[in-house]
Amino acid sequence: MNRLTRRIGDASARRPWVTIAAWLAALALVLPLAGLAGGSFVDDLVAPGSQSEEAMELLEERFPEASGGSATTVFAAPEGERIDRHRPAIEAAVARIADVEHVAKVTDPFTTGTVSPDGRIGLAHVTFDIPTMDVHPDQIDALNSAIEPVRGDGVVAELGGDTVFINAETPTSGSEAAGLLAALVILVVAFGTIVAALVPIALALVAVAAGLGGITLLAHAMDVSTAAPTIGAMIGLGVGIDYALFIVARYRENRAAGQDNSTALSNAMGSSGTAVLFAGGTVVVAMTALALTGLGFLTSIGLSTSLVVLLAVATALTLLPALLSLLGDRIHKGRRRGSRTRRVKHLDNPGNPENPESTDNPENPGNPGNPENPGNPGNPEHPENTAWWRFAHRVSGRPWPYLLAASAALLVLALPALRMETGFPDAGNDATSTTHRRAYDLLAEGFGPGFNAPLLIVADLRGSGVDAEGIPELSRRLADDPGIASVGEPLISTAGDTVVLPTLPTTAPADAATSHTLERIRDIVPDNVAVSGLTAMTDDLTRQLADTLPVFIAAIIVVSFLLLMLVFRSIAVPLKAAVVNLLSIGGAYGVVVAVFQWGWLGELFNLDETLPIASPLPTIFFAVLFGLSMDYEVFLLSRVREEYAATGDTTESVARGMAATGRVITSAALIMTVVFLSFVANPSPLVKMMGLGLATAIVLDATIVRMVLVPAAMALMGRATWWLPRALDRRLPRIGAEGADVPSPPEPALVPNRQ
Repeated sequence: MNRLTRRIGDASARRPWVTIAAWLAALALVLPLAGLAGGSFVDDLVAPGSQSEEAMELLEERFPEASGGSATTVFAAPEGERIDRHRPAIEAAVARIADVEHVAKVTDPFTTGTVSPDGRIGLAHVTFDIPTMDVHPDQIDALNSAIEPVRGDGVVAELGGDTVFINAETPTSGSEAAGLLAALVILVVAFGTIVAALVPIALALVAVAAGLGGITLLAHAMDVSTAAPTIGAMIGLGVGIDYALFIVARYRENRAAGQDNSTALSNAMGSSGTAVLFAGGTVVVAMTALALTGLGFLTSIGLSTSLVVLLAVATALTLLPALLSLLGDRIHKGRRRGSRTRRVKHLDNPGNPENPESTDNPENPGNPGNPENPGNPGNPEHPENTAWWRFAHRVSGRPWPYLLAASAALLVLALPALRMETGFPDAGNDATSTTHRRAYDLLAEGFGPGFNAPLLIVADLRGSGVDAEGIPELSRRLADDPGIASVGEPLISTAGDTVVLPTLPTTAPADAATSHTLERIRDIVPDNVAVSGLTAMTDDLTRQLADTLPVFIAAIIVVSFLLLMLVFRSIAVPLKAAVVNLLSIGGAYGVVVAVFQWGWLGELFNLDETLPIASPLPTIFFAVLFGLSMDYEVFLLSRVREEYAATGDTTESVARGMAATGRVITSAALIMTVVFLSFVANPSPLVKMMGLGLATAIVLDATIVRMVLVPAAMALMGRATWWLPRALDRRLPRIGAEGADVPSPPEPALVPNRQ
């Protein structure tokens, strides 16, 4: 595998302008095509095989009028006034709504009596002739335009209902730009030059731009979640910068060791390039595993994010070496004050004392006599002179106390996760800046919280159970339930074989009491009656997510275990990686529960109220976090393996590996953290949770896990770290990560074991 990434990098470096032109051509093709042929984003909230899906399929087949999407237009008079004072303006708005494309029916609040008891709030039901998922944002915009004039009459007018909520576009805060700026600052500090810092950000932007175009085209072929572009951009920015960072850092290290430009670049692509390939592969495997849940919107998120990550890997392996070959020594331009980065020139005569690469020149970075040569013990950045090397030996010297303390810290952080309460986000959880949230609040104020959680009781009169004569009795039984506020008049299909009972609970959609009410209703209805509606659909989704999560987690762990075993030829390495990753993910879960569910530090994150944890979040979290954690695992352990092959000393190889990668991994973690934290400012609670959880996990992974747990565990395992049964070793295919081409360990007599 090292040879493959080296060849790809060498080919790109030999023809840099061709490579750059190819990427520009790809962007020029994908982005306009996405604008012309791309689809719209929609959340497929159907749990396959669930009762709610069966009910909706029955309605679409036999009673399409009742299966169409619905929206609610809410009108509210100023405080102290009645809505009927504005009747002419509201009736004119209702007439305009009726003319909107795909609107099959709209009710007048004054003729249907849908006015609140105090007379201040009224609503008009809007029914579409197409399913909720097929309603285009253009129709929502047209509805908004239809009610805009009434606002000039002093009336509050908002759009709500399932169709508006589901098809609402995920808002952005603009804080992502601040995250990129912070990432640039970190890169300047890490590299010491502006040019070297700009390269990773440029590559990440190219990958994300191409990825978002690809996601939009994917939406033309399948239903893609509205959250997919945001999550894809979030992960793409983080990994895109990190992958380029690791390769550039290794390239500059090779240059500082005295290698010429082409050799340094080729070696960096053969080592760190391979690590990038495997790291990206683990993220792709984890994200595509979301398809195991069987849920369409999660599958689309997994595929979309995988696409962006693949493009990030592709830019790192092709576009990056092309840029580095063109930049050459110009990558050192814009050196910040105080940086020790030295410009390395190329002269034809290696023996010329004025040639910086000459062994006769004291300023040659590769000259053993140069104090800035990384191989010189006098260099402050020599492994034995770094804080990383000293700290790794300190941990290895007393592994049990460090291991227990670090594990205890992660377990304490994870404790709140044991009390996690999940629920599907509804309009009441969105930002008050959205029209569907304001409509939600007005409906709850005027008609009660259950008005936002309508249920559809669907009776198949062709089946055995309740018949047409039994519908009134069924309505009475439903109305007698303490969780039901009202049961509407029966709606009967043209053929008379399907009946729908619109039912309103007494509690809000995300309220746990509503779920209990739904369970009771499903227990008392006959076999030929099913319960649907958005609240029932999201409840079924939550249940399916809970059922499939253990299988999903097990699948990711098994596949990642096999991949790491192939890469590092070890049983202990993937086993340790799985355990420590589970600890860091648990800590991230706990922090999210403490902030969003318990309200700790809620003001810091601009939270007005506590929220249940969005039910898709634990699944998405695990996929993303496990993949990203494996990134750092691959980068660190590949370097440790390289050092072990050179020394045969486990403790020393861990210390040297941490010394060589510590600053780079820390910089990468800081970059990912600021990128993810920038999404905490997003108005969407789901995006807020994602941003905080991902940032927390990265911080824990780069500090407690990589600095403490890894060296402590490897010190305790000793040489068993790299043990693989010979029979298994012979049967497994040979693929390598960074350091695969390094020489075998020296004889034990020449290298004393420090353990």
